[in-house]
Amino acid sequence: HLEGVLDEDTVAEGLHKLGRSAPGIEYVYLNLSLSGRGLSDISILSRYVHLQKLELSSNKINDLSCVSHMPYLLELNASNNELTTYFAFKPPKNLKEVDFSYNQIPKMKNLSAYQSLTKLLLDFNNIVEIEGLGKCHSLTHLSLSHNRLVAVSGLENLPIKILNLSSNQIEKITGLDSLKTLQTLDLSSNKITSLEGLKEHDLLEVINLEDNQIAELRELEHVEDLPLLRVLNLLKNPVQEQADYWLSVIFMLLQLTELDLKKISVKEKVAAVNKYDPPPEVVAAKDHMTHVMRGMMQPQKIFDSTLPCLDAPYPMLVFAGPVACGKRELTHKICRQFNNFFRYGPCHTTREAYFGEENRLDYYFVTQEAFDKMVNMGQFIATYKYSGYSYGLARDTVESIAREGLATCVDLELE
Repeated sequence: HLEGVLDEDTVAEGLHKLGRSAPGIEYVYLNLSLSGRGLSDISILSRYVHLQKLELSSNKINDLSCVSHMPYLLELNASNNELTTYFAFKPPKNLKEVDFSYNQIPKMKNLSAYQSLTKLLLDFNNIVEIEGLGKCHSLTHLSLSHNRLVAVSGLENLPIKILNLSSNQIEKITGLDSLKTLQTLDLSSNKITSLEGLKEHDLLEVINLEDNQIAELRELEHVEDLPLLRVLNLLKNPVQEQADYWLSVIFMLLQLTELDLKKISVKEKVAAVNKYDPPPEVVAAKDHMTHVMRGMMQPQKIFDSTLPCLDAPYPMLVFAGPVACGKRELTHKICRQFNNFFRYGPCHTTREAYFGEENRLDYYFVTQEAFDKMVNMGQFIATYKYSGYSYGLARDTVESIAREGLATCVDLELE
C-alpha cells in the first residue's frame, strides 16, 4: 500500500447508495465518498464508470483525469486539494454540480462542453477574471468568493440565480445588467462605493454588501424599486454612521424584512413612515399635542371665545378644501353678507405674499423663525404645512374677533 495512492479496499469503504445503473441493466454503487484520506493518486477510479456522485474533498489531488471515464457523473466535489487547473477531463454529459473551492486555480477555462452545469463553486482560488461561461446555459449558482477579481464580466445572459463574488477587489457593480433571473447577490468584502448597476433586477431578493465603502444614503435609490428585495446587509459601511440611518433605510426600502442581519418589525416600519412621510392624521395628532402642551405651559385664563354653555353655537366657521376650489372667495363673501355674525380670521404663513395680497388682511406674513417662536409659545390653535410652507391659525386671531361678539370665519388648505 503506497502512501497517497488509492486502493480498492479504500474505495470499498467509501462506496454507498446502491441503485440501478444509468443504462438500467444492473445494480451498482452510485456514490463514492473519499474525503480527508490524504490521497494524491486516484487513477484507480477509472474503472468505476457508473458513479453519479463523487466526493474527493480535503485530499492532495492534482489530477482528475480519471473522471473522463465516468460518463454518468452528476456531482463532483474536489474542494481542498492541490489542483492548478479544473475540468481537465472529458466532460460527463450530464455533470450538474462541481466544487473546486480551496485549490490553486489561477485561470478559468472554456466550459462550452459543460452545458448541463447548474452549480459551480470556485471559492478560495487565485482567479483574476471570469471567463469561459458563455455556453453554460443551465448555470444558476456561481460562487467565486476569495479570489483576485477586480471587475465583474463574462456573465452575459446566463440564468444565474445565486451569485457570490465576496472577498475580492471589485470597485464597481458592473456586468450584471443581463442577469435578469438573479435572486441572491453577495458582494461583501470588496471596495464598492455605489449601488449603481443593480436597477431593474426585479427578482433580486437578497443583497449582501457588508464591509464595503458605501457612504451615502442616496445610493439606496438604485435599489428602492426592486419589488422582491427582502434582505439587505450594509454592515461595516460608512453609511451606517449617517444620522437616523436605521429608520432612513427602512423608509426608503419598506419592502425589506431584514436589515444588517436583524429582522425589521412592523413597529419600526410604522415609526419610519411616521417620521419621514406621516399620514395626515398623525401630523394632525402631533400638531394638536404640541399646541395643547405649549398652551398649558402659558399663564391660564378664561378666553373670550369660551362657550357660555354647551348649547351655544361654536364661534368659528372653517372652510377646508383643495387648492383653487374657491374657498377663500366663499369665506370673504360670507363675511360680507353676514357681517353681523362673522369676521374673517387671517392665518399666519411663512410664504411670501402673492401679487395683490395684503399683510393682516389676507395673511399674517412672518418668517419661519417667528412662526416657530409662536408654536413654542403655544399661540396657535392649529398648524399645517402646504407646499413646504408653514400655516397656522393663531389663538389671538380668534380671540380678537370673539371680543367683538363675532364668530371667526377661516379657510384652510388640505395638508
